[in-house]
Amino acid sequence: MAADYDIVIIGGGSAGLVVASAAAQLKAKVALVERDRLGGDCLWYGCVPSKSLLHAAKIAYQVKNAARFGIDCENRGIEFAKAMGHVRSAIAAIEPHDSAERFQSLGVEVIFGSGQFIDEETFSVNNRRLTARAFVISTGSRPAIPPIPGIQEAGYITNEQVFQLTKCPHSLAVIGGGPIGCELGQAFARLGSQITIIASRDYILPKEDPEAAQVVQSQMESEGITVITKTRVERVEIIDGKKQIWAGDRQIIADEILVAAGRKPNIESLNLEAAGVAVDKHGVTVNAKLQTTNPRIYACGDVIGGYQFTHVASYEASVVLKNALFLPLTKAKYEIIPWATFTDPELARVGLTEQQAKEKYGDKIYVLKQNFAEVDRAQAEAATSGFAKIITRSNGVILGAHLVGPSAGELIHEIVLAMSHKLKVSTLSGIIHIYPTLAEINSKAALQLTKQKYAKNQKLQTILQKLFQLMRSF
Repeated sequence: MAADYDIVIIGGGSAGLVVASAAAQLKAKVALVERDRLGGDCLWYGCVPSKSLLHAAKIAYQVKNAARFGIDCENRGIEFAKAMGHVRSAIAAIEPHDSAERFQSLGVEVIFGSGQFIDEETFSVNNRRLTARAFVISTGSRPAIPPIPGIQEAGYITNEQVFQLTKCPHSLAVIGGGPIGCELGQAFARLGSQITIIASRDYILPKEDPEAAQVVQSQMESEGITVITKTRVERVEIIDGKKQIWAGDRQIIADEILVAAGRKPNIESLNLEAAGVAVDKHGVTVNAKLQTTNPRIYACGDVIGGYQFTHVASYEASVVLKNALFLPLTKAKYEIIPWATFTDPELARVGLTEQQAKEKYGDKIYVLKQNFAEVDRAQAEAATSGFAKIITRSNGVILGAHLVGPSAGELIHEIVLAMSHKLKVSTLSGIIHIYPTLAEINSKAALQLTKQKYAKNQKLQTILQKLFQLMRSF
């Protein structure tokens, strides 16, 4: 019996929308199932609102510190509700691109409702049975709530509620030292909250270069944020109307608790067992082609538990599109995945860390480091904290890079391009960079390979010294 659709997509977040849009424009017959509203975590609870709030918070910080540039700002009041209004305006401006109306105009049948698989070939929603040549699971993830005694009774918020606040909490305890906790913690500190970040790992942002993460932590602490590491929250209670948090030997009092302690895949309601789709603690199990254990069902985005970034979800969606509609020949490749944490200063990364490179290549690597303090544009803008660190092999092949400093999320792309096209680090120092720009940090860092090699090569130094002596004699 013929299938109803070429492709049925379950979940209207970043990954699902990319598949639906592209498939429809290829004239495939497409159904998109979403239980809530299109746009997913990125539009409503993640990238868009968080970066909007971070921008408002940065403006507040710049105004507060404007006197160091000779600018007197007498009225330094912060109207939190208006800052949140900016967040809502940004969402409203972007939302039409993700709206049901837009996708319907492309030819996608948008179905709102919660559904589940009833067998390996059928998905049921709103008492309808949908069949397709291929299915795509892109239901995303949600905040994981650690089993802390008393936290449910005391109450808490996550990134799904924080942007609905109308008043800035006087004090806010953030459980989790990852990107979400650090970004929102710094934003609320700049908007007037007393912030305590509680991280269980040795340092905040544990997936990053430790030295780079320390630059971010030092900046946050200079702004009055309390950062507690190597500590887990043991219990929470309400005492005299305040939330009391016990973490190690500390007792923290806060008006509100923000939980930012990881993510959990949205898979429970899908009845994946009936579809023959295996799952593990990370999410839906997929192969290199992003097929599940049922070869006609694919999965992408946060629900597979890999790199949980919107840009990775979009990339995975492009892989799924090719494999689901045509022949399953394309494999997802994750060797060069960049990402950034949008604290101030920003922290961006691609490829291996210094430690990972040492473990893989031993002492046959070079670490090229350049401080922003030695970049003239950074000095001009008084934004000198941080550095660029590029890790290479002795032949100049780039293994990874870490930038912490102003506009790091933008500056990393030059290195991403070089890695993607297998260009050696000398390419970065060989091209002309506009002066004065922050991008000079990449060429300055790249030049360190030549300097380090020269410093190690005594024979070359001797030859050059003799050559210059001979030239001076003429």
